[in-house]
Amino acid sequence: METKQIKNIIEAVLLAAGEPVTIKRFKTIFAQSELTHTDIAKALESLADDFQDRGIELKEVASGFRLQTKQNLQPWIIKLWEEKPKKYTRALLETLALIAYRQPVTRGEIEEVRGVAVSSYIIRTLMDRDWIRVLGYRDVPGKPAMFGTTKEFLDYFNMKSLQDLPTLSEIKDIETIMPELDLEPKPKEDAFQQQFKNENKSEEE
Repeated sequence: METKQIKNIIEAVLLAAGEPVTIKRFKTIFAQSELTHTDIAKALESLADDFQDRGIELKEVASGFRLQTKQNLQPWIIKLWEEKPKKYTRALLETLALIAYRQPVTRGEIEEVRGVAVSSYIIRTLMDRDWIRVLGYRDVPGKPAMFGTTKEFLDYFNMKSLQDLPTLSEIKDIETIMPELDLEPKPKEDAFQQQFKNENKSEEE
């Protein structure tokens, strides 16, 4: 099978799938053509190059490969919807960031860093969005749940793995961690921000 046809099929599959597609799944799709992992990977790389000067891009995330609009075009794309996107509270984002960086982490440990209680609504919202899940239970009195992030979290924020998170030394403000979220206005510096500054200072030392 010619490379052009392979790329056309991959592009069509990605558009029709509506979700990320793994190379393993592509191998199943191309089973009769006996394409190898390397053949498919090269076709994906070539297809990604084809989209360099286009409004869409081929992106590898935790769950596989997908076609998506480029982030720098979001200000225009968002105008397709009259309803404004929901604003997330800074408390929710700070909780999510702590889970991402410190997992597995308990609710009490999150509260210790933030200096305030974590509402059940925040935890429920993050779980409803499939951004976090219960990884297990801490072996201490009360057996508190330990939270961690999911593949859906990585997919949403265009990451292949947690290694793609910015390092603490790169973080100057909370928006740097997850800029895709529309946040409420920034308050004065809180315990969470001070905690990251302290850890950043420790890294530098």
